[in-house]
Amino acid sequence: MDVQWYPGHMTKARREMQENLKLVDLVMELIDARAPLSGRNPDIRAMENGKSVLLILNKADLADPESSTAWEKYYRKQGLQVLCMDSRKSNIRKQILALSREACHQKLERDKRRGIRNSKIRVMVAGIPNVGKSTLINSLAGRASARTGDKPGVTRGQQWIHLGDGLDLLDTPGILWPKFDDPEAGMRLAWIGSVKDDILPTEELALHLVSFLRKQYGGRLSERYGINEEYGNGEALADQKILAAIAESRGCLLPGNRYDTEKAALLLLDDFRHARLGRITVEQPPEEENE
Repeated sequence: MDVQWYPGHMTKARREMQENLKLVDLVMELIDARAPLSGRNPDIRAMENGKSVLLILNKADLADPESSTAWEKYYRKQGLQVLCMDSRKSNIRKQILALSREACHQKLERDKRRGIRNSKIRVMVAGIPNVGKSTLINSLAGRASARTGDKPGVTRGQQWIHLGDGLDLLDTPGILWPKFDDPEAGMRLAWIGSVKDDILPTEELALHLVSFLRKQYGGRLSERYGINEEYGNGEALADQKILAAIAESRGCLLPGNRYDTEKAALLLLDDFRHARLGRITVEQPPEEENE
């Protein structure tokens, strides 16, 4: 399944981010804890070269906790400062401040030696669409400083937010990269809502999600919808039968009592994105895949 989405405003946003890099001391990159590898934008990683980096695995309340622990370990082995969290919580400010100061320790010491008082850390908040950047900023600021939404593309411009405590944040739009070389990555990003739904083949996307859930989180569909996951006669046919069973269980019907599998697909994706199927991570660290 080939998912691609790169609207024109992302090219402009990437260029502006590149220009603003010289103004910041730290890049705070947010990635969705449910897709910690697919959700790392290679264009943002290229920008980070030479900058201090704080990696935030956001939406941890939606992700499999064991998987999140494994991903934290994976990225720490790469020498990164990592924090796994839910950006809606109000108690994260102290952690973010401490990790930002630790990541910029050399800069703060240098300013101290130069006699600079009240030295500030300027942080670029970056990531893919719908990963929770604006929600994080609002939690840190204690006020609605940035627009939020549950769909990609809410933040379009770049703006500075002054937090106090020596921390200034630059909110940036969520950007993807021009082409997903790995079709699996594009599909995972579509599952978690980082690709605009309007351009997606919803039913096909949902069938791939059904297949993944049956293999990796068996029983979740049965628990949620009261259906039988154990269909035979081939994987693809079984997935189609399950989607039809979801439509039946939720009353998604068309005239003539035909199953509205498109509506059932939208319902399944929404349930997955809001953790109504339980806490799920769609990929594991490479070192674990090879064990």
